Amino acid sequence: MKTKQPDTRTPLETERAPGRGDFNTHPDRQTAALVLVVKLLVLVYGVQAYTILKNQSLAASDWLSIWNRWDAPHYLDIAREGYVATGEHSEWIVFYPLYPWLVRLCAYAFGDELLSAFFVSALASVAAGLLLRRLAALDETEAVARGAVFFLLVFPTSYFLHVGYTESLFLALALGSFLAARRRRWPLAGLLCALASMTRVNGLMLVPALGAEAFAQFRNEGRKWRWEWLWIAFACAGFCVYLLINAHVAGDPFAFLRVQKEHWAKTLAWPWVGIGDVWKSFQGRAPFESQMVGWQELFFLLLGLGCTVWSWFKLRASYAVWMTCNWLLWASTKFVLSVPRYTLIMFPIYILFARAAARRPLWKAAITVWSLLFLALFVSVFVQGMWAF
Repeated sequence: MKTKQPDTRTPLETERAPGRGDFNTHPDRQTAALVLVVKLLVLVYGVQAYTILKNQSLAASDWLSIWNRWDAPHYLDIAREGYVATGEHSEWIVFYPLYPWLVRLCAYAFGDELLSAFFVSALASVAAGLLLRRLAALDETEAVARGAVFFLLVFPTSYFLHVGYTESLFLALALGSFLAARRRRWPLAGLLCALASMTRVNGLMLVPALGAEAFAQFRNEGRKWRWEWLWIAFACAGFCVYLLINAHVAGDPFAFLRVQKEHWAKTLAWPWVGIGDVWKSFQGRAPFESQMVGWQELFFLLLGLGCTVWSWFKLRASYAVWMTCNWLLWASTKFVLSVPRYTLIMFPIYILFARAAARRPLWKAAITVWSLLFLALFVSVFVQGMWAF
């Protein structure tokens, strides 16, 4: 008769390894279902908010069009026409190509660019949820990993994950590159970095972040150099594709900088310059603009800064570098705008929130209520065509 061996697993390992009969043995399935359920709820809520606040009926054929606001139509223009050198649409050179290219590819099957945009974002948002859970689970308990996904999905600007914007695609690619690097699959990490750099300029921030991850492996594994770490530099290949598009369309690889300056007032400046401008914007504006262009921008700047400092003490150095570089990227401009949306890709925030929530029920309640209240507020504003980042 066999004697039962004692369980030598640590409490953390025990929590990560549920039994075969446990429903939690399918965390990926649960995560994908959670993303899809939240997506459906957000989209349905948007229709209800539009109908009630506008006091206007909405045909089923228009349920997606109420989300086609601000930058979203520009991506559809690129998907239909490509980049153009003249006319109003020439300004869309500031938008990176991968997302509209994928929309155009899907449009061959669906026959409609708007539906294709939602399809691309749906796939990417599910991938982002799965990758965030897996990445967080490398260091945290399964409960914290699932909590991180939850806080991502209820973040006040998380509706951008579900509509025709690049947030879901970029976040999926960034998380995938981090996960590949953590698993020492550096060629895959480099490829995903390149694709991320074809989606948004933030993809270049993966170079120092994954460089920090490579240095951590170098330090912890006998200080032996590994040539595959050079795959990190492949991120620049994706950015070079974007520069070639600028050169081909506008005759200047850096034409996007000129367009950003002329039409979006975006130029480099010290962070305190742009933050000071946000502070001044409270004065002389109508209450709506004072809140959305003033207080909310400032609040999310401070939230990002606070969580960046927090991550240096509590998380991996590579995550802290990612937070730092991204925060500096959008704070270092004379005209600070859309920070609440940009903050969405700072995924370590959700791990920090989940850690705090797991230890203190009061923090869990406070973060959840804040997230849901402002998610509802921003969605209600956005579907009406008013500015919501």
